[in-house]
Amino acid sequence: MSPQVDEETPLLQVQQHKPERTPLPWFQFTIVLFLQLAEPLTSQVIYPFLPQLIRDIGITQGDETRVGHYVGLLQSLFFLTQAMTVHWSRISDRIGRKPVILTGLFGLSMSMYCFGLSTTFWGLVLSRSLNGALNGNIGVIKSIMAEMTDSTNIAQAYAYMPIAWSTGGVLGPMIGGALARPADQFPHLFGDNEFLKKYPYFLPCAVPATFSAIAWLVTFLFLQETVQAPTFALPKLLRSNKKLTGKISPASEINDVTIEIPDNEKPVPFRKLLNRRVLIAAGNYATLSLVDIAFRAIQPLFFSTPVELGGLGLPPSSIGNLLSTFGLLNGVMQIFFFAKLHDYWGSKKTFIMGIASTVPIFACFPILTYIVKNNGGVTPLAWMFVALQIILSLSLSFSYGAIFIYITAASPNRASIGATNGLSQMSVSICRAIGPAASNSLFSLSMRYHYMGGFLVYYVLLGISALALVTASMLPRQA
Repeated sequence: MSPQVDEETPLLQVQQHKPERTPLPWFQFTIVLFLQLAEPLTSQVIYPFLPQLIRDIGITQGDETRVGHYVGLLQSLFFLTQAMTVHWSRISDRIGRKPVILTGLFGLSMSMYCFGLSTTFWGLVLSRSLNGALNGNIGVIKSIMAEMTDSTNIAQAYAYMPIAWSTGGVLGPMIGGALARPADQFPHLFGDNEFLKKYPYFLPCAVPATFSAIAWLVTFLFLQETVQAPTFALPKLLRSNKKLTGKISPASEINDVTIEIPDNEKPVPFRKLLNRRVLIAAGNYATLSLVDIAFRAIQPLFFSTPVELGGLGLPPSSIGNLLSTFGLLNGVMQIFFFAKLHDYWGSKKTFIMGIASTVPIFACFPILTYIVKNNGGVTPLAWMFVALQIILSLSLSFSYGAIFIYITAASPNRASIGATNGLSQMSVSICRAIGPAASNSLFSLSMRYHYMGGFLVYYVLLGISALALVTASMLPRQA
């Protein structure tokens, strides 16, 4: 009798039982990674300069302790409006992934141009809201990747998936830090440009906006539909692609004929998605996103807060470089280590490892405050703890690949992957909407009123980490 094997059995013991890995469809897979880059670019580019932008528009009236509140509100708006548009993923199950992605990329591009041209707080609010409302690409792209893969290569695919986020994590903060206020940073190049003096944050916003426009064109010309029989037929548009590329997408052939799909291969009703497997996977994705977004929101705010208030007092360019360093390291770690770690430990242990890392990550903040206040500035010891925090946060990213595998496996059938991802994304968007506003506002309140020595926010975040660990324990051993 052969020994029982599950996903947590060490790889060397099951190697003889492991089926041959199916090759990934590299051309389409690369296109999907390219399209996914638009999302982190547009979200990450504002992080280095957002605290300074809030100061510049005057909404805080010079009160430094209120900056965090407004920064968190703007960071949360994208996810709040995105949570209200979960229908994009479910719609894509029926009309196809391509039309939804085209709509999302158009929304990203237009809203980022508007964000760069906004000179009032309410202009920023409207732009950021449109950014989330018109974009449902996160869940849709995950659905495409699930439809491109099978059980033998899904871990490999999700190991590459963070390339886009890591690249965006490198380029976004770098662009935001380097190109914000170009007339001040590069007076010999832009000192006489009245437009950039009037709109000092347009240039960093225009870069991801233009990239999203290019991604729209790439999607229209080259991306093939993965839904078996979308009800929204675009045969003429797709035939025009044939003239340009010499190929025709299978979606156009599908739309030219009527295909009878068995009931068990059709998208299931929404109520059937509300089963234990889906809810546990979606709940863990939500708690992971909550602790992650709270950390990502507070980190640049903490870096920019003056030393006398317990922060590091760093300029936007330095903050951008630090966030870019994390993005670069994260991409390398994900590409070379996620699949191996997942094969050896399995999805559950990989996920729990990342969640557990948030405890020392959050603990680094009060330690850094103690160091800079007692030494009157950022010392080499403080930089050591900044580096430690960045390194520890790399393991948090491993949890995303693990939970994506759980979510894909929880879908009732392949035709419902979009709806399953959409439900998961809705819970995540709600948490990501709450996370930045709540954590940054709590950061400001802790600093203003010195609750628990100014460290109340970190105690709350540690409590959320404990909750996430409890939720992680509910995941099944095997996805």
